[in-house]
Amino acid sequence: MPVYSMTGYASAQHSTANPSPDSEAKSSSGAQLGLEIRAVNSRFLDISFRLPEDLRQFEPVLRELIVGQLKRGKVEVRASLESNNHSGVTEPSPRLLQRLNAAQDQVRAWLPQAQVLSVSDVLRLAATEQSGQQDWAPALLPLATQALLELRKARQREGERLVTMLRGHLTQLRALAAQATPLVPQLVAQQRQRFLDRWKEAMALADGATLPEAVLDRALTEATAFAIRIDVAEEITRLSSHLDEIERLLKKGGEVGKRLDFLIQELHREANTLGSKSSALELTHISVDMKVLIEQMREQVQNIE
Repeated sequence: MPVYSMTGYASAQHSTANPSPDSEAKSSSGAQLGLEIRAVNSRFLDISFRLPEDLRQFEPVLRELIVGQLKRGKVEVRASLESNNHSGVTEPSPRLLQRLNAAQDQVRAWLPQAQVLSVSDVLRLAATEQSGQQDWAPALLPLATQALLELRKARQREGERLVTMLRGHLTQLRALAAQATPLVPQLVAQQRQRFLDRWKEAMALADGATLPEAVLDRALTEATAFAIRIDVAEEITRLSSHLDEIERLLKKGGEVGKRLDFLIQELHREANTLGSKSSALELTHISVDMKVLIEQMREQVQNIE
């Protein structure tokens, strides 16, 4: 199953020609229905609509369609209606002009001061009537289905790119963990030798009251305590386990974004602990490099559905 990003964009258009109300001929006018769907990352599925007045009745159906296809993301749906009239003007029919003239006479009979209809008013009303006569249901739902299909394809392509980047980061993190593993025994051995050397120096300056066996035991005890303090084997084991789980989820695919986000937090926790236990510059550098990679992974994972 593929991994989907929450980021994507798709658009679709549909043109229709409307018959003229005049019985003598068909008008070359019509309308073009445009639909755009934009999606960005979000913790939940958040859908907003920007629809013309003639299409607001379809918002519940569109919402149901989107909920059935998408699980997470901030989704914005925009629709537009534009006239296909080649002249750019919707010509009013004689029937409409007669109705407007009659309505204007009635209004002015009651309101003599009312202004007469201008040409722009008549053209606007003609365009509104033409749009209102169009049944958009047969065109809108297939158009929305097409746009959603294109959006999912775009999100899948972006998801594949994110998976490739994440796997590259996993490889780098495994390499850093492999570098850190042999450093701890070396540091323990070096520190143990330092303790012994210091106690030998102290013995040389002492008056002989302290027994050599007690001095040796104290040095070994200090060396053991140091080894416990800097032991990061457990952190590296857990880090490797989290990396394996991330790899498994990326291979499985589907809705893995929230699970991946949790694992990224755990990776960051282990890298922080590794840095806090560090007693050598090499381990500090490894911890810093790990945290940089993990932060980059966090930004990418937050875009995964």
